[in-house]
Amino acid sequence: MVAEINKYIEVNSEVCDGKPTFKGTRIMVWQVLELLGEGITIDEIIKDYFPQISKEAILSVLNYASKLIEDQKVLASTTH
Repeated sequence: MVAEINKYIEVNSEVCDGKPTFKGTRIMVWQVLELLGEGITIDEIIKDYFPQISKEAILSVLNYASKLIEDQKVLASTTH
């Protein structure tokens, strides 16, 4: 089963255990998010890690991640 997340990202139950990947690759969305979180620029990700994906594809990851957490509720605990 294949589900399209957006123009660049899909979930295929037969690829990478069904984790979201960039279409036509085995590059998982979490890998790019992790690199961005480490401060690696989009241009560096393309040049040094994943030249097969585009800047637009990487930006789509940020949009996807924001939609995932948009409706989540986080319970904050306070300790004194």
